[in-house]
Amino acid sequence: VQLQASGGGSVQPGGSLKLSCAMSGISLNQYGVGWFRQAPGKEREWISSLRGTDGQTYQPPSKRGRFTISRENAENSMTLQINSVKPDDTGVYYCAAAWSDTYWSNNNHDKNAYDYWGLGTQVTVSS
Repeated sequence: VQLQASGGGSVQPGGSLKLSCAMSGISLNQYGVGWFRQAPGKEREWISSLRGTDGQTYQPPSKRGRFTISRENAENSMTLQINSVKPDDTGVYYCAAAWSDTYWSNNNHDKNAYDYWGLGTQVTVSS
């Protein structure tokens, strides 16, 4: 199983960025996937999740409006659109996956609910 996150880079405040996560060895149709962010010196933070079986998405209230997770079935991948970026969005963004069962559905905000992780892609927001 491999997850490859890409699309990171440097962006100015107010700009937009689209991250991608390509998956191999698993089928998005059977797995739950998520995006997490880790800023320097901070814990890994949940951004958003998507249940591959039916497309249900999950987000904490603090991330609604600027972050959009979506799937690209034909490519067995998912994306994270980030709009109106802020300096606080700086960090390494990781994609993760786990079998889409009841446990994952109830705990997809928890990094420990995921079995597979990509290496992450760096996002730096500065003027």
